[in-house]
Amino acid sequence: MKIAFFGAGLMGTGFVRRAQANGWQVNVWNRSPAKAQALAALGATPCTDPAAALQGAERIHLSLADDASVDGVLEPLAGQIGERCWIVDHTTTAVRPTAERAARWAARGRVYVHAPVFMAPSQCAEGTGLMLVSGPRAHHDALLPVLQQMTGKVHYVGEAPERAAAFKLFGNLTLLGLLGVLGDVNRLAHAVGIGTAEAFALFEQFNPGQTLPARAARISAGGFDKPSFEIAMARKDVRLMIEEAQRGGVDLFVMPAVAAMFDAAIARGEGALDAAAAARMPL
Repeated sequence: MKIAFFGAGLMGTGFVRRAQANGWQVNVWNRSPAKAQALAALGATPCTDPAAALQGAERIHLSLADDASVDGVLEPLAGQIGERCWIVDHTTTAVRPTAERAARWAARGRVYVHAPVFMAPSQCAEGTGLMLVSGPRAHHDALLPVLQQMTGKVHYVGEAPERAAAFKLFGNLTLLGLLGVLGDVNRLAHAVGIGTAEAFALFEQFNPGQTLPARAARISAGGFDKPSFEIAMARKDVRLMIEEAQRGGVDLFVMPAVAAMFDAAIARGEGALDAAAAARMPL
């Protein structure tokens, strides 16, 4: 099996390493040639441009920066990609541009499959982690044996080609949002004279991540009139956090936005409902 791989950054390099371990032949291209050249030691063939990497490839895989970079690489190849050469894109992209891209390639009689991942570079090299796939079920089924060699788990999220882009953003929003929360914990800790390591040691005993599935399920299911934590009381606690940080000369970044979410719910007359109610889309 020969593939063309576009993108030799941290993720792309890991994927190329995995492809080589799977026994695949890999033509690799990267905008910075040195990164592609570095993979020659693994047996990959570095190419000077995407068209050269495409020669003889059964599939194209991409791991690039964004929508613009994906289109910037693929569009010039529109007349050179054969009908049997499927495009498998692992780039984190936006939802609507992904839908437009899939439709554009379908109109050309070509298959474009979006398959973003929740994988660190080391996992890309090891073939572990989670890969999302969306688009026609037949495309997923045909690719599944190959994709299973690239990752620990493949999760199909639906027929619409852009759904994997949406679910990838959901996951990254959560991961990056948690960094924002940890940043506010750190800032509040410094405001009250507690060091980072000591503050974060709390999470060795208290794991708030364990509550995420249950809280998400409650937001989805509704039924907020039997609260375990009222919106009004949650808003009071957020006020305490913001005010205490300010007493120490520190402004929080995330919690003012959370306060605004609770304020909107209270303005709707929902202060006595469970705090999860504030996170739903209001009717």
